[in-house]
Order: sequence, then structure tokens, then C-alpha cells
Amino acid sequence: MSPNPHVAIVGATGAVGAEMIQTLERRRFPAGRLTLLASARSAGKSLKFRGEPHPVQELKPDSFRGIDIALFSAGGGISREFAPRAAADGCVVVDNSSAFRMDDRVPLVVPEINAADIAAHAGIIANPNCTTAITLMALYPLHRAFGVRRIFASSYQAVSGTGARAIEELRRQVAQIVAGQPVTREVYPHQIAFNVLPHVDSFLPTGYTKEEMKMQNEGRKIMHHPSFRASVTCVRVPVYRAHSIAVSAEFDKPVSLDAARAALQGAPGLAIVDCPEKSEYPMPLFVAEKYDCEIGRLRLDCALDNGLCFWVAGDQLLKGAALNAVQIAEELLRLPR
Repeated sequence: MSPNPHVAIVGATGAVGAEMIQTLERRRFPAGRLTLLASARSAGKSLKFRGEPHPVQELKPDSFRGIDIALFSAGGGISREFAPRAAADGCVVVDNSSAFRMDDRVPLVVPEINAADIAAHAGIIANPNCTTAITLMALYPLHRAFGVRRIFASSYQAVSGTGARAIEELRRQVAQIVAGQPVTREVYPHQIAFNVLPHVDSFLPTGYTKEEMKMQNEGRKIMHHPSFRASVTCVRVPVYRAHSIAVSAEFDKPVSLDAARAALQGAPGLAIVDCPEKSEYPMPLFVAEKYDCEIGRLRLDCALDNGLCFWVAGDQLLKGAALNAVQIAEELLRLPR
């Protein structure tokens, strides 16, 4: 691959697509050329990259000829249709949807954890679920030190994980409540303002949602840990940006707070913010627009053997999506030519 690849962004006008453009620029990714792709209704718009306007083109089957790397963030249906076409044209796809995550032929990658898996790609590499990625940024260093058996977790997921319409719905509902007006809803089945919804994604026959099972299924693949178990409740909260997760983890080996902090200290992409006596702990308000995830509220679990509780927060548009995709692209440039 060229050291200055031709990069395409599919879904360039969406929230994650916009973050991908900004992340490529901020990290000084050496793109020799950038092509922006989206639906026909977005074609003709112009977005800036490195100070220059770039027109948005309509996504078509032949859009990937001459493209080296394509970052996809346009939904599973688009990915299933166009990612194989792109790969057939010699393009390497980094896909942000769930379409290929559990495909045995497709690496599922968090670069801080399993960057080596990228070398086995056959044209498509998957980005994990945003909540999974943020959780594993904190869990994996502990797993390396103590060997995780299982976790019990609850997520606190921002409305931006649903998209731009959900952000607008929260803003509108807050204004309606303040003004004493009837609350209207379009995106969520219930009011999200001043409320929490224990419902993210569709329900399965087990009573879990698809989102909740991603933590276990994707975690097993990313950590190369087939016996990992995760019981998760995913909750949508009235926060605009950044997800948080409360985790109780049980390990094979005894764990102490000092040993846990030693395992976490210096972990790439992770900052320890843990001084409760000064009210210092990770919060979505302060991790929004940051590359690093943050971990805090570390304590020994009083209900599990070899257990540790922690709270982790991260920007799901960045580490949970755009940043992780760009990091994968950076790793692709490091592969032997």
C-alpha cells in the first residue's frame, strides 16, 4: 500500500463520518487524496479537509476503483452491499457497522488490544461496538494481569449513539419541558429527557438486547478469550455525547487495588481518574471529544471472588467509532509492503 493512500469515507455526512474527517486531519494521517461518499441526497454537498473543500459524491458500485482504504459508517445494509465490492476492487475496508464483526474471516480490532489481527485481513476489517470498545480499553489491561472470567455491567449510553435525530429529540424535549409544553417523541419509544431507557437495540428471545450481547460476543473475539462471559444491561441516558459503563469483573487470580492500578498505569489510550475524596472520577461531560478513555471508582468487589469494580467513560464517536477506524488505517500503513 502507498505511504500516502487514497482514502474514502462512506457516510461522510453523518456524525461518525464527520468525526472521521476531523480525526484524519488531527492525527495528520498521510492521505494523498480523500474521496467523500454518501447517499444521492447528500451528493453535491462540500466538506472541508485540511482547509480545502471536498465535494460529496454519490456512493455507487464503481466508487472504489483506485481507492486504497475506505472507512465505512453508513449502516449495516450499505456495508453488506458495498464492502465486498470495495474489497474486490483492491480497497481495504474498515467497517463501523455490525455487518462483519462476527464473521470468522474478518478481523475485529481494537488496535491497543489486537492490532496483530489486522495482518490476517482479506479486504475487510471490522470496528467493534462502541460500548464494547470503551469497556475493553479498561478491562483488557486487567485481563492481561489477572485473567478475566466474567463481568456484570451496566452501560449509560449517550443519545448521539443513535444519531443526529436523537440528539435533536433530546434538545427539543428539554426545551418543551422547560416551556411547559407537551413532550413529543419520534426516535425513542419513550421520553428521553430527564429519563433513562433500559432499552438499546432490539430484544432477543432471552430477554437481553442485541447491544447487550455484543459485549460478550465481540469481547471474546477481540481478546481471544472464548470463555469470557458478560451479563450486561444497556441503558440510554439523557447525555448528548460519550458513553459510561459500570463494571464488576471477576478474575482467575487474586486482585488488589495496588496491583490493578499498576496494570492500568500506562495502558495505551487509557487515563486513570480516580480520586473520590476530591470528587474526581470519569464523567461523559469531560471525556467528550477526548481520544483517551478514562477509568475510575476502582474498588474491590464485595460480592465476587477475585473481583474488582470500576467505572469507565469514553467518547463513543471517537474511540467507539471514528478514532478506532483511523487507528486501524494507521496500522495498515505499518504492515510490510
